[in-house]
Amino acid sequence: MEKRKEEKMERRREKRREKKRKKKSEKRTEEKREMRKEENREKRNDKRREKRKEEKREKRKEEKREKTRKEEKRREKGQGKSEKKTEEKREMRKEEKRRQ
Repeated sequence: MEKRKEEKMERRREKRREKKRKKKSEKRTEEKREMRKEENREKRNDKRREKRKEEKREKRKEEKREKTRKEEKRREKGQGKSEKKTEEKREMRKEEKRRQ
């Protein structure tokens, strides 16, 4: 009798232990899953952040190029005007020399 009772108690203890082990194991796997999720979320955020940075860099480069293009055009126009003025001055000098 006593032996049976003892065996029964032992089986119950073993069941409880097994249940606890299982629960711990599940908890660990769940934690790992959550960690992976978090890491993946961070990776995605980092990629997005990097992409935005790259887009901003490209935008700044393009703006700089555009600015230099506009500057070049303005210079060319300005040079055209100054060349015209110098040409007019040459003509004026020639006229004055002829008059003299």
